[in-house]
Amino acid sequence: MSKSYKLIILLLLISKVSLAQILQPTTWKFQPAKKEVKVGEIIELQFNATIQKDWYLYSSDFDPDLGPIVTEVSFIPNSSYKLVGGIVPVHPKKKYDDLWGGNITYFTGKGQFLQKVKILKPEAKVDGKISFQSCTDVDGRCVNGKEDFSFNVKGIASSAAEMAKPGIEKSAVEEQKDAVASKDEIEEADEDVVSKLPTMEEAINNEAVISENDEVINSDLPVQKEEEVTSLWKFLLLALGAGFASIFMPCIYPIMPMTVSFFTKQENGKSKAFFYGLSIMAIFAVMGLVTMAFGAPFLNFISTHWIPNLIFFIIFILFGISLLGAFEIVLPHEAVNKIDRMSDRGGIIGIFFMALTLVVVSFSCTVPFVGSLLILSAQGEVLRPLYGMLAFGLPFAAVFTSLAMFPQWLKNLPKSGGWLNELKAVFGFLEFGLALKFLSNIDLAYHWNLIHRNIFILIWVVIAVLIGLYILGFLRLPKDNRVEKFSLARIVYSVIFFAFAAYMVPGVANKSLPLLSGILPPMPTSEVSATIKPLAHEKMKALPHGLQGFKDYDDALAYSEEVGKPVLIDFTGYACANCRKMEEFVWPKEEVLKRLSEDFVIASLYVDDKATLPVEKHYISSYDNEKKTTVGGKNMDLEITKFNNNAQPYYAVVDSEGNPLLEPIGYSSEEEFVEFLDKGKNLFQ
Repeated sequence: MSKSYKLIILLLLISKVSLAQILQPTTWKFQPAKKEVKVGEIIELQFNATIQKDWYLYSSDFDPDLGPIVTEVSFIPNSSYKLVGGIVPVHPKKKYDDLWGGNITYFTGKGQFLQKVKILKPEAKVDGKISFQSCTDVDGRCVNGKEDFSFNVKGIASSAAEMAKPGIEKSAVEEQKDAVASKDEIEEADEDVVSKLPTMEEAINNEAVISENDEVINSDLPVQKEEEVTSLWKFLLLALGAGFASIFMPCIYPIMPMTVSFFTKQENGKSKAFFYGLSIMAIFAVMGLVTMAFGAPFLNFISTHWIPNLIFFIIFILFGISLLGAFEIVLPHEAVNKIDRMSDRGGIIGIFFMALTLVVVSFSCTVPFVGSLLILSAQGEVLRPLYGMLAFGLPFAAVFTSLAMFPQWLKNLPKSGGWLNELKAVFGFLEFGLALKFLSNIDLAYHWNLIHRNIFILIWVVIAVLIGLYILGFLRLPKDNRVEKFSLARIVYSVIFFAFAAYMVPGVANKSLPLLSGILPPMPTSEVSATIKPLAHEKMKALPHGLQGFKDYDDALAYSEEVGKPVLIDFTGYACANCRKMEEFVWPKEEVLKRLSEDFVIASLYVDDKATLPVEKHYISSYDNEKKTTVGGKNMDLEITKFNNNAQPYYAVVDSEGNPLLEPIGYSSEEEFVEFLDKGKNLFQ
């Protein structure tokens, strides 16, 4: 009876699992902007996506090394067409992702990608494949997808082409057209190279810009829906808020005394201060337009390349040293003298130069927002970057114009030896901590693994403790006055920094710090978890929080038979944000961690693992009839064929023969996950 009972339950559970659906949160429609064009003409190919409610898709225009998988398109080359530039997303949304520690772009609802091609023959055919990933925050699932596309374009021979004969020279007009085409191709050569790179099995978030009935409204222009793009007013409010936030960044602070010093020497100060404010806004506006020349690739360069990050690191270190009183940041004497001479002639150029100095020096703090405008600029949005930079510059203009009009506001504050010096010193310490983040960006982007997570945290702990001691007067700088008594304000502020240091201390021992998960290097950067205890099996791998497991399904089943424990299959991905959230917030909970370490054999199967399978293990999938040649492809195929699911994270419990014991679950709370594990363990017994 017992065996029959278990068999009935097992069959019911398996049938319940089979009711799960292969998710397709994103569907595609491919069409050219025009179906008939002249041979030699450049047209746009439209990749239109419809995205289900509560799902989103990553775009193609952020750094793929950040973590999430970007959209990628591969083309099958032939002689009937030529790519012009790279794939361009149309108006993706942008946000800072705390988990990945960087800016990502994505689509919701609908989205569109455009690719320019030059038609070379009367019957042109453009084939290829688009790879993408959809995610939802409702239950934390992510779905990887690939889809083939085919564009058929009829090329019509132009009259000039018909008249042209072999050996006959082209007309001046044709030569001019060819010259222009060649110039365009040269300018877009870099993007063309990028578009030809091999595709990864990556997940992509795209937002197709099409109408409700899934038809393109205008075949000649990208379709834009109100829901697709953040409204102009929201965009302007975002820009305004970013401008105000930037004012409080430490690298802006040293410029304020320079402003006061300059305008205290000016006659007609208020009118000149007003011009100063207008100059600030004008310079920011010009920056918004100039960035159009660089486009989205420059954003990736700024965000991840070692050169700009190293420059920012040095800048923050220099600002920190300056704020600690080692030296003052001032204009070169020659520049100051030149400004004085210009002021004698009216001072307008000198005032403009002061505004330019403010914008240039503050760029190290404002570059994240400027970078977001690069994406809009790359898509032809001219007015929006202009308006955005004007709104961003408005807070700068307002604050610094006020200081210029009323310099006594700062002149009346205590000078050296007062609280202002102490405040500057606190900012100086903070600059060192922020500088470390830029250095860490280089380390993460290039996988050097030099700045381990625990080292990063330890440095921040030391900085926080030093700030607390400095506020209480136990640590003094040469220009500081002796602290005679502890005021309430000193005690409160020092306690804040000491508490912050205490919060970070467990992180030195590789414990989770949820409040800083988007800022600190990811947990794998530190190797503490791998050294807590030796691996129990030669094929085991170190997992987060001191856990051990397999990254091969068959190895996990074999070990399950050996130790008599069920297998917990963890379908995950390197670029799966919600997988990281489960590992960061649910796995380390005491009740969860105990069960994972004692009751299960863990098989962490990465569906985006690009490692190549041995040739003898290549196989044709029964699901899509495609050859599986990578570890990730094999793992994804297993999830689809065995559990009829293609989203991650996804957790399943099976016995030693691979039979499912209960219905799998996805992203879940601690309580739900504990209940799931307990059921799996009991059914195995």
